[in-house]
Amino acid sequence: MTKDVSTERKILEAAREVFIQQGMVGARMQEIADRAGINKALLHYYFRSKDMLFERVFMETLQSNGPVLFGILGKEMPLKEKLKQFVEHYVELMKNNPFMPLFVINEISRNPEKLFGKIGSQISQVASGLNAQLKAEADKGTIRPIEPVDLISSIMGLCVFPVIAKPILRPVFGLSEGDYDEFLERRKKEVPVIIWNYLTDKSTNE
Repeated sequence: MTKDVSTERKILEAAREVFIQQGMVGARMQEIADRAGINKALLHYYFRSKDMLFERVFMETLQSNGPVLFGILGKEMPLKEKLKQFVEHYVELMKNNPFMPLFVINEISRNPEKLFGKIGSQISQVASGLNAQLKAEADKGTIRPIEPVDLISSIMGLCVFPVIAKPILRPVFGLSEGDYDEFLERRKKEVPVIIWNYLTDKSTNE
């Protein structure tokens, strides 16, 4: 039996919807098959396990968004504007693909070498260019000296936590789904301000 491209695409689109709504753990292959309009046996013919299907959806999402996201950090533009654009795109990516953070965390704990092999080269190239820009800005006195790993870790933490913690944040703060979406939109503006203040506060080096 030859695999049909259109059927595979239906499966991937259905799986993406289910993973967004249910997450990796809550997703069921039967529901994915139902949404794709096929039987479960055919689904397993195309993708032998939920893990394989999830990884394919993750990689397609990364491949379609990664070049834009990482490309921002590699652009020739003022650091402040670069941070603003990166945060906007990163929060939007997490908002539209809430299954990504937990997948990355699971892969880091389970198979970090495999994950690095998929995205490591892109990050390494960006980190090198960003490091040069950070050093240049520090030499001019615009910002305090900082390593790229510290900056990227801070940005990712501020952007990813609100997505991972959604099941806690909504009931604790009484947020409706609409309120939560507005909260994520605010993060696009708040995080760059927080990061820029963090970079320009020279007292942190004392």
